[in-house]
Amino acid sequence: MTVPLLTVLGRMTLAFLRATGAVTAFAFQAVRLSVQPPYYRRQMVRQILEIGYYSLPVVGLTAIFTGMVLALQSYTGFARFSAESAIPNVVVVSLTRELGPVLAALMVAGRVGAAMAAEIGTMRVTEQIDALTTLSTNPFKYLVVPRLIAGIVTLPILVLVADIIGVLGGFLVGVYKLDFNDTAYLRNTIDFLQFQDVFSGLVKAAVFGFLISLMGCYHGYTSKGGAQGVGMATTNAVVSASMLILTFNYFLTEAFFAR
Repeated sequence: MTVPLLTVLGRMTLAFLRATGAVTAFAFQAVRLSVQPPYYRRQMVRQILEIGYYSLPVVGLTAIFTGMVLALQSYTGFARFSAESAIPNVVVVSLTRELGPVLAALMVAGRVGAAMAAEIGTMRVTEQIDALTTLSTNPFKYLVVPRLIAGIVTLPILVLVADIIGVLGGFLVGVYKLDFNDTAYLRNTIDFLQFQDVFSGLVKAAVFGFLISLMGCYHGYTSKGGAQGVGMATTNAVVSASMLILTFNYFLTEAFFAR
């Protein structure tokens, strides 16, 4: 039993290392091409609208209810210790540091990462990518680079909007549900918030945007096997992006706030 188990573990390890190497090489090629002309500006603008503008409703809805629930849950816990005045502080710090970037990235990964993988995967299995090559267009630069740049640019903006909407949700619950003084709530929020809280969340958002676009493009670009392959690429893009978001979130938090 020991030998077959070691064989399976060895194969899984080799497959993981092979996939990690392929994704890393894909990312390095994308970064290298992103600083070389030509620049497909129209494609970038299209992807910025697709990733950013069309994701605003789902991100905003997620943020406002997260802020509202966070205020209610904080009140339930802090009321036991007569520390209700700390609720505005907890809401704003939790949203700007963690919940805003992570939840916004997960929602965008589900909406945009899947769409990227499906679009590029369909182009791969229908040989449209090969047609771009015959037209003397680098398909990697035309399809992948604009999406990566758009992800890096738009995710911080989305997260900033999500932070504002989430704090608004906490404010509404705190003032109209928990009977806080509106001026005192806003003063506590502004006084307690620090630049590092917002900055760390925006850096996380830029990294998450890169990871979402990278996974969507990679799984779509390397898909094969017809419609079934495109479906698998879409699933793998969302799952891998979500796992990387949570993994990198820990390391980024460690880098910013470790003492």
